[in-house]
Amino acid sequence: MDLQLTNKAAVVTGASRGIGLAIVSALMGEGMRVVAAARTITPELKATGAIGVSVDLSKADGPARLVAEAEAELGGLDVLVNNVGGGAGEGQTGGFLTFTDQQWYDTFDLNFLASVRTTRAALPHLSGSRGTIVNISSNGARTPHAGPIPYTTAKAALTAFGKALAEEFGPQGVRVNTVSPGAVRTDMWESPDGYGAELAQSMGLEQKQLLAHLPTATGMVTGRLVSPDEVAALVAYLASPLAGSTTGADHIIDGGAIKTV
Repeated sequence: MDLQLTNKAAVVTGASRGIGLAIVSALMGEGMRVVAAARTITPELKATGAIGVSVDLSKADGPARLVAEAEAELGGLDVLVNNVGGGAGEGQTGGFLTFTDQQWYDTFDLNFLASVRTTRAALPHLSGSRGTIVNISSNGARTPHAGPIPYTTAKAALTAFGKALAEEFGPQGVRVNTVSPGAVRTDMWESPDGYGAELAQSMGLEQKQLLAHLPTATGMVTGRLVSPDEVAALVAYLASPLAGSTTGADHIIDGGAIKTV
């Protein structure tokens, strides 16, 4: 299927690995010109052929600098994918009373405010091109008890943010959608020093035991974790003209974990 994205210009944040890297690869595969933002430009990201920009989007000036560099490199902007996010350091499994103010600030900076600032910088360009924004949230925004409370709360804010943007900027031709994955096979779960490892230790399990039982424990009827490529394929479709009447929606991709309508 031709998604009609050839030569369109995109910015993808949090692009060095996992979902972000898969999104960059998918958009490049559709013939897009992509600026890929990450704190570290990994060899895997370089191999995609995208234009890598090293930037810390948790810093107040980072998003505006990224968009300025993207505009200079691409000569315009059609698509923004706000993918940057993740856990803010160790100590994510202890419950509400264990989280400090600094952990809340850091988590909101990374998972919410970085996308707010990047969107604010990009919207003048996207309004001119009648462009598209895709925010990568989490199904934890709808089941906030299922993960670290600062993270799920920040993702809930991101989901609400996308809905509000779609309403305000839809008349200017800008579409805004949210993609909310469940557990995805990324370093967050599989790294020996990631959230999955910390969660397994808190439960007295080996990490491989946790990962083996995670799909069933979270209600994923597919029996497996989500692939980053599956998330990327959905993002590419939402970025394309084929989704021209799709806006203001939250697209769950979690193997059926959320049971409510």
